Amino acid sequence: MKAMVLHTIGDPLELEDLPVPQPSENELLIKVKTCGVCRTDLHIIDGDLEHPSLPLVLGHQIVGSVEGIGTNVSGFSKGDKVGVPWLGYTCGKCEFCNNGQENLCDNAQFTGYDINGGFAEYTAADARFCFPIPKEYPATQAAPLLCAGLIGYRSLRKTDNAKRLGFYGFGSAAHILSQVAHYQDKKVYSFTRLGDTKSQQFAKKLGAVWAGDSETRPPEKLDAAIIFAPVGPLVPQALKAVKKGGKVVCAGIHMSDIPSFPYSDLWEERSIESVANLTRRDGSDFMQLAPEVPVKTQVTTYPLTEANKALKDLRAGNFDGSAVLTIGKE
Repeated sequence: MKAMVLHTIGDPLELEDLPVPQPSENELLIKVKTCGVCRTDLHIIDGDLEHPSLPLVLGHQIVGSVEGIGTNVSGFSKGDKVGVPWLGYTCGKCEFCNNGQENLCDNAQFTGYDINGGFAEYTAADARFCFPIPKEYPATQAAPLLCAGLIGYRSLRKTDNAKRLGFYGFGSAAHILSQVAHYQDKKVYSFTRLGDTKSQQFAKKLGAVWAGDSETRPPEKLDAAIIFAPVGPLVPQALKAVKKGGKVVCAGIHMSDIPSFPYSDLWEERSIESVANLTRRDGSDFMQLAPEVPVKTQVTTYPLTEANKALKDLRAGNFDGSAVLTIGKE
């Protein structure tokens, strides 16, 4: 099979011929149709996330069809349309797994980081972490739901009953979550980089009631804010924008250092919380909700061989919405 492989941190991916993986007794063999390109992939390439399993096939927003089924796997048939997210394995035995917090599993493994992912024509994945994809979703549309959508959805859950939401960074996750928030009668306030009027217009197109740069105060206090951009200085900015008792949720797997800020910005029971990974419940719930909204992802597609270009364009912010590699036929 063809695959784009990372051999050395900081280097471009290399196109290689690899053996088609053989699924274990607990895995599915998946013929990859599409795979989303995520900022987490950049964090791996840049060395922000330490100790990836090199050489590595990146990609953790995988949509494909079941080609092979392990002997211990039930509930799947050949040809089923499935998705594979970032969380690729949990032990099922540690205190977190036993307390409904499998996203914090002590022995977790992650797709496209510890386990070869979807920048390839085939992948093998733990069947427990393979989600049925609604038939009405084309594979290109569905891929961003597997990380941008799921992490965004988990972040949204952390804001409880907030009605006025601030989104800092309006990329793949925010453009999906805006549609969910609008469906739930929430008001979205979008914050972008200074001068990024293109993203601000995109946010308003998707229903944001206000859009401005991250250093500008919104016209009213927010109930909660979600920070998607991996920029630590946004945390104190967001604290200043939320009301008393408001919450700031940090949605990224990596963020630059948060600078010091006066206690008065946190006082009055404001809080800061991070989001780590996802659970299978997040996946099943979101995959039921997405077609009800319905969530429509805006995607820019690239062939597998142009994965490096997709990553470069993501880094530069050269597209709205999500980037998706098209690998196999729908």
